[in-house]
Parts: sequence; C-alpha cells; structure tokens
Amino acid sequence: MLEFHLPYPPSVNHYWRRVGPRTLISRGGRLFRKQVCAIVARHDVQPLAGPLEVQVKLYPPDRRRRDIDNTLKAVLDSLQHGGAYEDDNQIVRLGIEKCERTPGGRAVVRISEIEDQ
Repeated sequence: MLEFHLPYPPSVNHYWRRVGPRTLISRGGRLFRKQVCAIVARHDVQPLAGPLEVQVKLYPPDRRRRDIDNTLKAVLDSLQHGGAYEDDNQIVRLGIEKCERTPGGRAVVRISEIEDQ
C-alpha cells in the first residue's frame, strides 16, 4: 500500500482553462501536479501495474461548499503523472470521504493493489 499526503486539490472548475480552441491545465492545476510529482518522487516508488483500489480523504481548508467529486480528476491524473501507477484506468475501486476542516487543506490518498481481480 502507498499513502500520500497531498495539498488540497483544485476542483475541475479550476483545473482546466480554455485558450481559444484548446483546453489546457490551468496555472493552479500545473502547480498542484508539480507538488504531487515531488511528493511521489520523495517516496521513491515504482509505478504500480495491476488493478488498484484508491481511497481519498479530503480535509477542506475552509467552510466553503465543495463538491468532493470535483477534486478527483486532479488527484488521480497527478498521481499517474508522478509515477504512482501506470494509468488511472487501473483503478477498479475508488472511495472518497470529506473530513474535518484543516488549515490549508490537504488530501490523504491510499493506493492498494488488488490481488483477486
């Protein structure tokens, strides 16, 4: 099992930007991805290759209303980009939980290989 403590992710509403006909990752999205890549690199992991279960606990930074499902794209894509697993299509079981507020916010992600798939 891998466990990563990440910054609070941007929602999909802030992760993508339209520039003319193109859709790009926003400046905030690129910063989040860079931070996640650095965290994964510090763990010195080899990308997981089989079916995976991912559990995400979100600790929001403040009382604003948030849709927790809007954060998953940034988290899962950034972990893939950082090398935690080969492709996010390996994820066959996914859970997400909103926890108590934490100054600055954070996300705790646990990734486990599933042996019986």
